[in-house]
This record gives sequence, structure tokens and C-alpha cells, in this order.
Amino acid sequence: MRAVLGFDLHRLVPGRKCIICGVEIPYEKGLLGHSDADVGLHALIDALLAGAGLPDIGSLFPDSDPRYKNMDSALLLKEVLAKIKLLGIKIEFVDFTFICDEPKLSPYYEKMRKKLASLLEISPDHISFKAKTTEGLGWGGEKEAIACFCLLTLSP
Repeated sequence: MRAVLGFDLHRLVPGRKCIICGVEIPYEKGLLGHSDADVGLHALIDALLAGAGLPDIGSLFPDSDPRYKNMDSALLLKEVLAKIKLLGIKIEFVDFTFICDEPKLSPYYEKMRKKLASLLEISPDHISFKAKTTEGLGWGGEKEAIACFCLLTLSP
């Protein structure tokens, strides 16, 4: 059994969609990045890659490559899942912790869980979510960014 941690953070800006774990979250700002900047899927992808002993997300999908401009991160995840499947690695459990004061994410947990269960081909009850605020402090309190930690357990 392997336990691995992924992390990502993206700035919130006007004029972009806020997509988290493949679900569009209605909000006045969106996440800035080369792809769709899905902070949840990016943290998940990095954790999967670490658990497989592969290079990180930036190495595989560099922001200098125009092929990934505004790309749906679910497509990046599918590519990574194909790699870990070839290695015989199985996802056992996925736990997300988001850090942001806004938007409020809990109303979207079930939609995100269903989307991820479908993408990962695991039971929805093997996926959990938490969101923590920064109590008005720093970049989270200023509503400048969203961060995500993703903890995975994998079996070889």
C-alpha cells in the first residue's frame, strides 16, 4: 500500500470559469492557469504521478506547450490514469482538502464525487472532501486563490 500527497494552488481572477474536480462552480471569479486550472484534478494528478514514480504534472504537461492551453484537466487525468493502469496500480481512496474562504464548495461535493467516481472508476464512497477557510487571513482570506491537498492510497 502506498500513501501519497498531491498539492496545487491557483489564483482566482475575473473572466475565468471556476472548475474544481471537473465541476463548474458558479462564482464571480475563476482559476487562472494554462489549462482549465482545475486545482482539485491537478493535485490528484500530481499525487497519482508521485505514487507511480513518474514525473510531476508540469513535466508531463508543461505550460509552455500550446496543446494544453485551456484544456479540460479531465483529459490530462485520463492520460495519467492510463499510465498507472499499465503499471498495475489501483486507487483505493482519495481525500481532498481545499483551502479557500470562497466560493463555498460543500454544496458541490456530491456532484464532484460522482464525476470523480466515474473518471477514476472507483466507488463514490472512496472519495472524500473537506474545505477549510483561512479565517480571513492571507491569500485565502483575501479570496485571491484556492489551494488543494489530495491524499491517495494506492495498491500496487
